[in-house]
Amino acid sequence: MKISTKGRYALRMLADIAAHRGDGYIALKTIADRQEVSKKYLEQIVPVLTHGGLLITNRGHQGGYMLARKPEDITVGEILRLTEGGLEPVACMVGDPTASSCPRNATCPTLPVWQGLYETVTKYLDGITLADVSDNLKGNPADNYVI
Repeated sequence: MKISTKGRYALRMLADIAAHRGDGYIALKTIADRQEVSKKYLEQIVPVLTHGGLLITNRGHQGGYMLARKPEDITVGEILRLTEGGLEPVACMVGDPTASSCPRNATCPTLPVWQGLYETVTKYLDGITLADVSDNLKGNPADNYVI
């Protein structure tokens, strides 16, 4: 599995907002500058995060972005599922694998491998909150997340 730039930047953007959540609404330019990423690219990610219920937007002079929920209530898994479209390692697992169009589904010897990988990755990513990541951003690493 390879996480795209969209997923990586979304996580960095949300971690930045979480780390500075006491500052009120945060301008996209400020986030882009702090994270050294393109503001234009972040503009493409914002609608996904807003429609996914992770960001609140405020337009105007004091405009910017704020988390829609507490960082402790948002997981890395949720962010990546939203930005990547899912975490399934193979196409035959998207949706209900038993309803797959693959004719070998019922007898596939490799399906349990991919199911195990999916369960491991999902459990791992759903066990890390945005608060954990933002703590690392602030220089207070609570844990070292290494696979």
